[in-house]
Amino acid sequence: MKLTRKNLMLKNFAYAALLLAAAIALGWLAARYPLQRDLTQGASNSLEPVSVQALQQLPGPVQIRVFSPEQDAKQADMRKLIRQFVGLYQRYKSDITLDFMDPAQHPEEARKAEIQANGEMVVEYDGRREHLSMLNEQVLTSALLSLAHRQQQLVMYVDGHGERKLEGIANFDLGDFGKRLGKLGFRMSSLNLAVAQDVPDNASLLVITQPQVDWLPGEVDKLMRYVDHGGNILWLLDAEPMHGLEPLAEKLGLSLVPGIVIDPDAQQLRVPPTWTLGANYPPHAITRDFGYPTVFPFARALDHEENQPWHYSTLVDAAPRGWVSENPPKGNTAPKFNKNRDEPGPVVIALALEREVDHREQRIVAVGSGAFLSNQYSGNLRNLDLGVNMVNWLGKQDNLIFIPPRAAKDDTVTLSWTQLGIISVGLIIVLPVAFALVGGALWWHRRR
Repeated sequence: MKLTRKNLMLKNFAYAALLLAAAIALGWLAARYPLQRDLTQGASNSLEPVSVQALQQLPGPVQIRVFSPEQDAKQADMRKLIRQFVGLYQRYKSDITLDFMDPAQHPEEARKAEIQANGEMVVEYDGRREHLSMLNEQVLTSALLSLAHRQQQLVMYVDGHGERKLEGIANFDLGDFGKRLGKLGFRMSSLNLAVAQDVPDNASLLVITQPQVDWLPGEVDKLMRYVDHGGNILWLLDAEPMHGLEPLAEKLGLSLVPGIVIDPDAQQLRVPPTWTLGANYPPHAITRDFGYPTVFPFARALDHEENQPWHYSTLVDAAPRGWVSENPPKGNTAPKFNKNRDEPGPVVIALALEREVDHREQRIVAVGSGAFLSNQYSGNLRNLDLGVNMVNWLGKQDNLIFIPPRAAKDDTVTLSWTQLGIISVGLIIVLPVAFALVGGALWWHRRR
């Protein structure tokens, strides 16, 4: 009997020791190799792949400082939410630090950081910083992408012929687009080819928009030299006269269809009949996972010839039920298709061109609407995001091409009064009675 009792004690001791060792081993493995699974609908507790990619472009530590008062109850709740949100990023990058500072207690730090309001956030990386007044995945990831631009690439835009300006404030200009590029680390500068000897070698890309007067032959020669040497171009064409840029179109093998694209699908959204909706994006680095609508006012259709040096990729297909009209409607008059004069859709609005020049890859994007990035229209839908993607690709920053965050899924359940009544009766009466009957039956069975 004593031997049996001793064996039982040894067995219990060994079992407890093994259980303790297993618990310690599991704890060590969990700390060494953390594993998390997001089972929420739409993966709401995980980052978008583009955010993870942005973090991978930042090999060094990132510091986030939030300047908010300590005694404010609302700010205390906000601090908790910010910690939870930044924790998603820290899950993928452990050297992100988050600090909260009270501007009243640290006025010198707030002054150095150029803080303008309570709750302002400063994201710092490699000696550079971004200020955020609100915090969500799109805003923070955009800031990280901006900081990931290690060198400020120079974006030059042609001026001197009445073109749209990347730093202009008129509705006609591209100032809002230029500001977005500036926040992402690009530098803008105008270029007057009547004065400049050539396009500077340090220009990452050249933006050409619709001229209002003719180019001089010498200016065209300088532009063609830039193309021949492998320069990258964003060409925004309007449905207007070329004013001397015909050699560029011929060099690129582009065939410009005269007239304006008419899109009945866009008219169903109660927009002007001269707007074209962009919703079909064939596979390309610029449009990868870009499933968001864009709008192209006064668009012209683009076509291309089979030109051996160039590889052509369609970026935007539009107007599958539309057409190209040389006599666009005036006002809000509903246009009608004329089979004798109009060319039926679908049409191509944007093209990407690539070729090898001196063992370097040359990239060009042609868009049949300069207005789509103008101050007047760029705020519509996702125009600016598509424009930024084009510039990132032209600047050979494919890894920094930004994808807008996923739309939140509508998980709202709408029930009628009858359905609510059935659910209420079931939960309050039917289920308790059923449990009571089952319990009573089991009790009666055991008693017998």
